[in-house]
Amino acid sequence: MAAIYLDEAEVRELLDMDSCLAALEEAFRDEAVGGAANLPRRRIPFQGRRFQLMAGSMTTKGYLGFKAYGGGGRGQDVTIYKAGEGLVAFIRSGRLGQMRTGAASGLATKYMARADASRLGCIGTGNQAETQIEAISRVRKLDSVHVYSRDPEKREAFAAKMSAMLELDVRPVPSPEDAVRGRDLVVTITNSSQPVFDGKALEPGTHVNAAGGNVRISRELDEVAVSRAGTIAVDDLGAAELESGDLLWAIERGMVAWEKIYPLAPIVAGLMPGRRSDDEITLFESQGIGLEDVAAGSLVYERARERGMGIPLPF
Repeated sequence: MAAIYLDEAEVRELLDMDSCLAALEEAFRDEAVGGAANLPRRRIPFQGRRFQLMAGSMTTKGYLGFKAYGGGGRGQDVTIYKAGEGLVAFIRSGRLGQMRTGAASGLATKYMARADASRLGCIGTGNQAETQIEAISRVRKLDSVHVYSRDPEKREAFAAKMSAMLELDVRPVPSPEDAVRGRDLVVTITNSSQPVFDGKALEPGTHVNAAGGNVRISRELDEVAVSRAGTIAVDDLGAAELESGDLLWAIERGMVAWEKIYPLAPIVAGLMPGRRSDDEITLFESQGIGLEDVAAGSLVYERARERGMGIPLPF
């Protein structure tokens, strides 16, 4: 059977948030018992830019794949292989990446936030912020959402769009602290190189998803926010050791230790708790990993085959 090519429009049609959450949940559970694995992102210098490569395998389901992007090329692509068949799909992955990044935060929220958490604060109003809020709304019943970004017009337009899209009370707020105080869920999804709020503003019992940064010299959280967190989880320890500026800053200053930071997989698999008390602040540091791309990409491929979608590739 020939491999297929899937474009962004087809991915958008094939991948919904509930299914993406379920696919990532299965992948992380498999990883916890040795049925899946991840290769952290590698950045290779090329003509003044960086070519980036990340990969994952799902032994239990029989899929292997990688994502490659950058280096002067356009867009992001996920390549999927299937056991016994070889190459099966070449997928444009802008939308796929947006969905799986949101789903990772949604999954962490499901297992690390208080069961009654209902007030979300989101710092960042780009397209990635859309799926962060959508995914979290699938795992917790949200009463209200406060959103902040530096441009007042953009945050107002974003709030109006998300209110209509999700039928939620989404309000723009004038400062980062207004997106944190009184909230029991917080998401940061920015491209900032400096902390975006004062960690003292976090309420006891809050769950934080730090999802914007994956460069070791950039931070979204200050050392106060990181050191106040009790349970800290990452999507992949190897990736965090290379890329998590939030954690590396605090670790290099002796505020936390790698021994106190855990992979998300055993939490999702029920092998360890995601929080230890209602008052504990919990933190998920999301780097975005290849295993998530393979989990979402293999789902897209299977649905495309069922529906007869995709362009056959000539090899």
